[in-house]
Amino acid sequence: MTELTYSFQQNTVTLDLAKKMLEKAEIKGKELGMKFAISIVDKAGNLKAFSAMDGAPVLALEIAQNKAFSAAAYNRATHEWYDRLKDDPPLMEGLVHTNRLVIFGGGYPIQLNGECIGGIGVSGGHYTHDMQVCEAALELLAETVKEA
Repeated sequence: MTELTYSFQQNTVTLDLAKKMLEKAEIKGKELGMKFAISIVDKAGNLKAFSAMDGAPVLALEIAQNKAFSAAAYNRATHEWYDRLKDDPPLMEGLVHTNRLVIFGGGYPIQLNGECIGGIGVSGGHYTHDMQVCEAALELLAETVKEA
C-alpha cells in the first residue's frame, strides 16, 4: 500500500528579492528614459511587488501584472509564445483567449537553480524595451546566486 502525501514544499520569491528586483528594473527604466509598470509575482502568480513609474501608461499597469502572471504560471518567457503558436492556428486561436495570458515580450519566469519561483512583467514601452527592463532585474538574481 502506498502512503498518501498531504502536502509538498515549494520555493517562491521572497518579498526582499522582489523589492530589490523592482529597484533594479526602475533603474533600467530611468536609463532608457521611459515610464514603465513593473510587476513581480510569486510562484502561484500572486502579486508580490509592484511599481508604476510616474507617467507610466494606464494600460501598462494591468499588462505588466498579466505578463508576470503568464511567465510564472507557465514557467515560460512571454516572448516565446508567439513563435510556438503562429504555425498552429487552432492553438493560436484558442489559447490567446486564455485569461491573463500574454504572448509578446516583457514577462519572464524568475528561476532559482532551475526552479520557477515567480515571474516578472514589465510594460510601458515597446515589448523589446520591456524585455530589457526585465533582464536588468533578473541580472540581480544571477549576481546574487554567484556570490552565494
